[in-house]
Amino acid sequence: MTMELRHLRAFLAIAEEGTITRAAARLHIGQPALSRTLRRLEDHLGVRLIDRSTHHLELTPAGRAFRDRAAAAVAAVEAALDPRALTVLPLRIGHPWAALGDHTIPLLRRWDEEHPDVPLELRRIDDRTAGLTRGRVDVALLRGEVATPGLVTELLLEEERVAVVPADSDLAERDALTLADLAAWPLVLNTVAGTTTLDLWPAAVRPTVTIEVTNTDEWLTAVAVGRAVGVSTSATPRLHRHPALAYRPLTDAPPVPLLLAWRRGVPAHPAIPDLVRLTRELLADR
Repeated sequence: MTMELRHLRAFLAIAEEGTITRAAARLHIGQPALSRTLRRLEDHLGVRLIDRSTHHLELTPAGRAFRDRAAAAVAAVEAALDPRALTVLPLRIGHPWAALGDHTIPLLRRWDEEHPDVPLELRRIDDRTAGLTRGRVDVALLRGEVATPGLVTELLLEEERVAVVPADSDLAERDALTLADLAAWPLVLNTVAGTTTLDLWPAAVRPTVTIEVTNTDEWLTAVAVGRAVGVSTSATPRLHRHPALAYRPLTDAPPVPLLLAWRRGVPAHPAIPDLVRLTRELLADR
């Protein structure tokens, strides 16, 4: 059985939409045809990719593993067929939040000066690897431990943690805070790309209420309206200033590593070494 790009697109649409109905509408095909396409893909792979036992379809463990491979394959084909790639190959750098902090703009400007023939595209993608494993970017700026297999990482620096609290709260009146100071408040957690978990606290003083969000905008809003407090890094206050937010040093929390990552075993963008060099130069001058 010959597999085609449409089989991968069909699977990815179902995985993203959660139902055959919405996926079929998105692809402009009938539901029976889409179901047959999925079944043929599963027959070819010899595994079940989608759990159909509930109204809202769920990926099986094999489906979750295959999703990144399928997305990367589709992205590679689209990049190969992009007419712009015949004349220019942009370097796509992803980040889930904060990018390179206050060094982001200097990096983009220096790159444009030194590499005018290679556009540097900065993309915020709310994903644990900022789209790297799915082939949506060539390199990513990631914070915290990166346990995803198949990635090469380069440590750039370590950022100090900060507490993020409502500006009108009692916590904002202090010059610095500890983890125990935050424990009485609900804690907002970015479950997609955040670096904070309850394990940051000693078991005896952990927050008992958490609010889960999926991106930085929702995270900042939860704090700004007074529903929760959060923990981030020193890059956040430099990029996300708001009168409803107060940032305070968090004196007893370990720093967070900032890494540059790219995929191992696939053709890497030839400009990645230049990006590593330029980034290190900027950080050395800070």
